[in-house]
Amino acid sequence: MIKIILITILIQNKKNFLDDFITISYVAQNHVYKFFTLTHELYLKTFIQNINSIKNLNKIDSTAILVLQNGKFFRGLGLGYQGTATGEVCFNTSITGYQEIISDPSYAGQIINFTFPHVGNVGTNLEDHESDKIWTKGVIINSEITSPSNYRALKHLDDWLKKNKIVGITGIDTRNLTNFIRDKGAPKGTISFLKNNKLNIKKLLRQTQKWSGLKNLDLAQKVSTKKNYTWKGLKTWKKKAGFVKNNKKNFHVVAIDYGIKKNILRYFSDFNCKVTVVSCKTLASEIIKLKPNGIFLSNGPGDPAATGKYAIPIIKELIKNNLPIFGICLGHQILALALGAKTKKMSLGHRGANHPVKNLINGNVEITSQNHGFEVVKSSLKKNIQITHQSLFDNSIEGIKLKNKPIYSVQYHPESNPGPQDSVYLFKEFINSMKKYAKKKRY
Repeated sequence: MIKIILITILIQNKKNFLDDFITISYVAQNHVYKFFTLTHELYLKTFIQNINSIKNLNKIDSTAILVLQNGKFFRGLGLGYQGTATGEVCFNTSITGYQEIISDPSYAGQIINFTFPHVGNVGTNLEDHESDKIWTKGVIINSEITSPSNYRALKHLDDWLKKNKIVGITGIDTRNLTNFIRDKGAPKGTISFLKNNKLNIKKLLRQTQKWSGLKNLDLAQKVSTKKNYTWKGLKTWKKKAGFVKNNKKNFHVVAIDYGIKKNILRYFSDFNCKVTVVSCKTLASEIIKLKPNGIFLSNGPGDPAATGKYAIPIIKELIKNNLPIFGICLGHQILALALGAKTKKMSLGHRGANHPVKNLINGNVEITSQNHGFEVVKSSLKKNIQITHQSLFDNSIEGIKLKNKPIYSVQYHPESNPGPQDSVYLFKEFINSMKKYAKKKRY
């Protein structure tokens, strides 16, 4: 007969309480009390005593801390690079794809709190990088990382974080932190990981409060390419073949890089496109000289209004040329600004690979991958703009199109890395727009 395992947590006042979720540890001031997680193997075993009783708990000195702008703090165990990092603390609800998430340039200036507890268990590899440089400030993980268990794994996540100088913390109550963000909004925060355990909370709090935050912050020019280049033509990864090079160049896409992800470029290769990636400050006249069949406005970090100071005039000029234009994420927001709309910062933002979006044209629902903290203000849209997609979480705008030109954009990530592939059709629509445009023979 299988006995029920009661998981209890030791709290500061020495009392036990039944928590509504399973955690690996709970931090009481200076120490971490390590718990057994309720795995399949543990569930099948018969235990005479509570495995998480005070007698069985391991007491470990904390080596890291997360301090929020209001003074709330979480102690835990250091992970990755030893140092201190300040950024906006947000949460991501994806249960897979942590390497793609951390390497997404759109997370520049942010600390990611993963709501899924088991992060790192498939290790890291060379194929899942979304950028050559990692811009994420830090990571927060609930459970300690187990040894990698995947045939593609080349490096432990902890080692990968060290190599890319990403500060992390594990062993904290990530559900508590997520609930805080849900109720209060995404706060500024600082992670500090020091082996000597000299964690000065007052100093870290001052550092956190001093940071300006993401509002009015232009990060696109920081993460954008400094030199224009042609994408090497690799297609999306396949299990048997890996990355295969595309040798067909039916269409020429110029992608404006506000923080572009590699899988976007791979999808264009899947559809037989040559892609020229240009800096976010490249003038419209220089883009036109490249003779593109279409313009792509990429994802990216920061406040779209701040980036728009130099991006809006460029896009307005491109719109005059009647080129097909397709934008996602930050590109979507900047396109809306160029069309006369406004943007604003969201309280929580949308980050995860399970966000339902309604296609208002077809009437179907897409499960999407998202990562953004700003949105287009619905009341600011001009009459010549049609809303094409809407979030089923909060009814915010997820897609728009210009009624009289082949110009459209979506707030989410249709390139599905990480996440579902419900929205890949948007690339096909862009290809079809370029086909119609190519018949005009403008050049």
